[in-house]
Amino acid sequence: MNRLRSCWAWCVRAWNAPGHERYTALLIGKSVLAATLSWWVAHDLLRATSPAFAPFSAVLIMNVTLSRSVWQALRYAAAVTAGVAVQAAIGFVAGPDLFAFVVVALVALCVGQWPALGEQRSQVATAAFFAFSTYAAATTTGDKALQLGQIILLVLIGCGLGLLVNLCIAPPLRYRSAEQGLHSLAAEIEYLLDDMADGLRSGNVDAERTEQWRRTGERVQTAVGQARAGLNTAESSLPFNPRRLLPAHRGYLTFDRYRQTVNALERAVYQLGSLTRSLSQWRETENTYSYTPVLTAYAGFAESLRDIAHVVAELDSDTLTDQARTMCELATTAQEALQKVLGAAQDAQLPLADASRPYGVLVVEASRLMEEFQNTCDVLMDTAED
Repeated sequence: MNRLRSCWAWCVRAWNAPGHERYTALLIGKSVLAATLSWWVAHDLLRATSPAFAPFSAVLIMNVTLSRSVWQALRYAAAVTAGVAVQAAIGFVAGPDLFAFVVVALVALCVGQWPALGEQRSQVATAAFFAFSTYAAATTTGDKALQLGQIILLVLIGCGLGLLVNLCIAPPLRYRSAEQGLHSLAAEIEYLLDDMADGLRSGNVDAERTEQWRRTGERVQTAVGQARAGLNTAESSLPFNPRRLLPAHRGYLTFDRYRQTVNALERAVYQLGSLTRSLSQWRETENTYSYTPVLTAYAGFAESLRDIAHVVAELDSDTLTDQARTMCELATTAQEALQKVLGAAQDAQLPLADASRPYGVLVVEASRLMEEFQNTCDVLMDTAED
């Protein structure tokens, strides 16, 4: 029953809103259609000996973006053609015996190392082996040549129908992937800053708490990679896609603002990592200086940065101008909070130049963090006004 409820919930999400579930369901549906059409052409119309090559090819090149589907189709067709060519060149000279198979396998696997074929490199050997089997089963020289040529034809049919289905039925335009990746990254940063603010305000910077911050920082680093992947998916969904010409989509087809924002946040994540490492070196026995006011000021500064991250986590191209203004206002507040940190450190006469204590590093990282968050605000404000 739990599995049924999970499946039903997945279907509801796919039906109600765009997202991973809907994209997955759409990709499966298009793959089924392309495979069915390919099988019908190969089996019913052409009466091919090995009709499965066509639907297999159609499903293999189906991708979330048209440009990736095109590249997959080109590389797969090239790999299969190379494999069949290897078998033809060796088979017609050496015949279908065991020695010929060894040579075919050796040459095909060597050709399969060609980097230009990308992830389809293994298909060279696969195609060569299938071609060898087909070649060995044929009885006449003409039939052997016909069967080998038919393999390439079926692959081209499957690739062509797969591309046609992907192009004509809801061609994926994934510009929202850039926003979604940025949302996830900013949400992770917001969570870390909020937890740090709570710990610093309460003076809870013991080893267990700082270790928790360090692990969260590692998760944020992973979110950076996911944000970049989402940005790459959004950019790769544009080439060959006719939907980009529609007026409703023209305002969403530039991603410079997202790339610059991800770059700035990545640098901020690096500074946060350095900050958590500095806090993990905090000595519980440190009682030479009165650093409580500094921690309190630092908590306020972390909270001000958290508020900026919260806005980024809800970024929307439709309301970007208003959100960018809000971020600039919050950045001004954060600058004031940073001055309070610097003032508290001076008032407490903390040894900022002493490398054995974390005070100097904490102040430096605060300044660098502010620079990156200010840069994020400036990038979004500049692009919103364009």
